[in-house]
This record gives sequence, C-alpha cells and structure tokens, in this order.
Amino acid sequence: MKTRFSAALTAAVSALAISLAAAGCTNASEVEAGAGSSGSGSAKASAQPSVDLTSVAKDPKIAAMVPADIAKKGTLTNGAEGTYAPAEFIGVDGKTLVGFDMDIATAIGQVMGLKTTNQSSAFAQIIPAVGTKFDMGISGFTVTPDRLKQVNMVTYMADGWTYGVAKGNPKKVDAKDVCGTTIAVQTGTAQADDAKKSADTCAADGKAEVKILSYDQMTAASQAVIGGKADLMYADSIIVNYAAMQSGGALEQLGGKTNTDEKGVVLPKDDPQMAKAVQAALQKLIDDGTMKKIMSAWGAEGTMIKTAEINPSK
Repeated sequence: MKTRFSAALTAAVSALAISLAAAGCTNASEVEAGAGSSGSGSAKASAQPSVDLTSVAKDPKIAAMVPADIAKKGTLTNGAEGTYAPAEFIGVDGKTLVGFDMDIATAIGQVMGLKTTNQSSAFAQIIPAVGTKFDMGISGFTVTPDRLKQVNMVTYMADGWTYGVAKGNPKKVDAKDVCGTTIAVQTGTAQADDAKKSADTCAADGKAEVKILSYDQMTAASQAVIGGKADLMYADSIIVNYAAMQSGGALEQLGGKTNTDEKGVVLPKDDPQMAKAVQAALQKLIDDGTMKKIMSAWGAEGTMIKTAEINPSK
C-alpha cells in the first residue's frame, strides 16, 4: 500500500527534489546493511553565514612547525565532502565549499601563513588520499580506533548523534527500539556503522529486520525520510537539526543525543610534525576566540571543546 502524504509534506519533498536536481544531484543506490552505495553530485543549502576571518594572522612560531614541503608550496589542501551542512556544503554560488569546517580549515591555514584550498571529494575517499592528494581532511570525521590506525587525528569539536523523522513522526518510531525500521545514513560515517550494529542486534534477538539505505550524500538521506523511503535518518545532531531547518518543517529530531564523540582533523599517519602544527593552530583558534566566532555563526557553539588533542585514546 502506498504511503499518503499531506499537501505540506508533498510540497516539501518536491522543493527538496528540485533543489537537489538544480545542484546536479542524482539519487544514490539503496543497499542492504553493510554494503556500499553509488551516486554523485552535490547539494546547495540556502543559509550561508558570513564569518570575517581577516583578523586571523600568521603565528610565526606555529608557521615554523609546518613541514618544509607544505610551507614551500604555500598552500594547505583540504579534502571535504560537500553535502554535510552546516559543516560543509556547496554555497550559493553553486561551486564553493562553505560551512564551519571550511572556515576552520581557512583559519588554520592563516595561522600557519598558508592559503587554504578546499577540494570536494567523496567522503570515503578522503582518508586514503590524505598525504598525497590532500594535506588534511576536515569533513566531520568522528575519531574512532579504526581511523586512528590509518591516520593522525586532531580534535576540534564534539557532538552527539540523533535520529531525524518526518514531521510528527507519522510511523511512530521509537528512538530506543529501531528494530523493524528503515534507516537512511551517509556511507562511511560512524552512524552507518552503528546502524549496522543495530541491524545485527535485532537479527540476533529474533526481532523485525532493520533495513539500511546508504547514500553518498546526507542530503539524499534526508530526502529519503521526507519522501517516505526511510523511517529515520541518522547523523550528528547538528546535521539533523540543520536538515530539519532547511526542510521547512518536513523533518524533525527524534529523541535526544547519544554517543557524544569528538571530531578530528585527519592528517597523514607518517607525519607527526604536521599533527603538532595543526594542534597548535587549533588551540590558538580556541584560545583567542576565533573558534567561538566561527561556531556561533553556524549555530554550532554547543559543540566546542577546550583542548585540541592529537589521537585521543578511544
């Protein structure tokens, strides 16, 4: 039986679909738990705060910590996946990466006396390219033991996870029991891994199956919920809340935050010097108030931390 939508919800689905199409989005493939996905493109978000970073100056001591090869080229190349608003997404010009992660990347470069170049990449391809194509990756990476085996990570924020549902939770989903639901996630995220664990637990307990729809883009995950393909989307709370705001009320958060975790700048595992330089730059931005200015502008002040750490124990 087909799901029936209210006029308001139908309009929201249509508006989101049009905005994604205008930005060159394609639908990602729906896959079973643990599998990959396909799809490409990027999505524009309408809200774009302006953060003035002109006062962020080069710090000679921190600049001296930057590895010689990076200092010589004069640029800091950052990899980011551009559909995770408000952390990183394509701006109103249709091509420039914006968001609080991009402002942080720019500020790190300025402290080091470097110009930052933010380059768009599929999320799952950033870590393998750090140290070759990218000098670093700032793209909402949760610090996990598996990632710490591959790269160095310097913490800069912390946030919890939450679910998003269609307005009014029409399918009456219980955030504490997701057995029997369909969950939309972004491929390669910590939430995708956690959703797979939930699916395995439900199966082991003999409960109703959890289906997972995995998308290359978070915008596609939120569209799946609005359109009725998925019962839930699962992401960092700030991402779910921003998606809800952009949906015009078609989405809302379900339940509170869980699994509060730290996000880290991804850096080459074999370059501890670069990790120390980034840590020093981030700590300076935290201490001098620049980080608060950036996060406040994007509605993310509640995610701030006091100390930037290299490879915190997990």
